[in-house]
Amino acid sequence: MKWYKIDEVARETGLTKRTLRFYEEIGLIKPPERSEGKFRLYSEEDINQIHNVILAREVLGFSLQELQQFLALKETIRKHTESKDEIPPGQLTEIARSLEEQILMLEKKINRMQSFKNELNELLTHLHETIPTKEE
Repeated sequence: MKWYKIDEVARETGLTKRTLRFYEEIGLIKPPERSEGKFRLYSEEDINQIHNVILAREVLGFSLQELQQFLALKETIRKHTESKDEIPPGQLTEIARSLEEQILMLEKKINRMQSFKNELNELLTHLHETIPTKEE
């Protein structure tokens, strides 16, 4: 397995080393392996996880708090699926409610983005209508 130092991961992801350490501290990414000298060593899987966090923040517009909630839900569901542990019905209902809230939040963001895109398209259309053609 190939290991990457924090400098390499920072270059690969476009994040600063400080941001990577912060994301680790607040639980957005799992703590990486450590070398004998206590340097952080990241795997390809770690880097993919960081790219997913970046995607969720930049593309989906998740706040750090929303990301933490999503990752906590995802981990709970993963543990339930892998271990076949029974989750009490009340907790399952709460998890379902949280997922429904996140889906609703995404739908609202998508609608706002679509509205903004429509506004930009209208401005562009108006601009194209006002640009003189070569024949004029």
